[in-house]
Amino acid sequence: MKIYTRSGDEGQTSLIYGSRIGKDAKRVDAYGTVDEANSVLGVAVSQLPQAAEFDDLRRYTKRIQRDLFDVGRDLATPEEKRDGLYVTQADVDLLERMIDVVDADNAVLKQFVLPGGHQAAAAFHQARTVVRRAERRLVRLERSESVPPITRKYLNRLSDLLFVLARCVNLRTQTLEPVVDFQADKESPFDDEE
Repeated sequence: MKIYTRSGDEGQTSLIYGSRIGKDAKRVDAYGTVDEANSVLGVAVSQLPQAAEFDDLRRYTKRIQRDLFDVGRDLATPEEKRDGLYVTQADVDLLERMIDVVDADNAVLKQFVLPGGHQAAAAFHQARTVVRRAERRLVRLERSESVPPITRKYLNRLSDLLFVLARCVNLRTQTLEPVVDFQADKESPFDDEE
């Protein structure tokens, strides 16, 4: 099988079952953003330390990446061709279980967390924001086309999981978690030079 097909050279792509739509269509934008989130997750997991204490996060991320392919399949399948969904409530329930397990060791939130800290944590935060964008694209798509509600629910829960994964990485690597200090952060960054 060749990598290039030349079928998209004119600005169109195929949905599952072959119907053609523009590459700028809302549906393509939505599942393309899901694909982008999946790629950023790959970056995040590649930044995790190789220590065994991160094996659970690698397993979770692998499952999430697999599920995101299913989200993409659900979005790329025209409604009239769907005979079921690949992402189900069981997948959302699994995300919630992961959140509960991972967040159990995180410190109680008392301040807003800034994206950053360890490289893997920063990448999980980036993946979270891309998932949020995918969710917004989905909501926009829902205004004009049918979208399975479970897909939106899955993405919403996934962004929560990615937030706690980022916090967990900073905790386990003993990296200071950046937080918003509403008093000190308003000071000029040049104050110490004056």
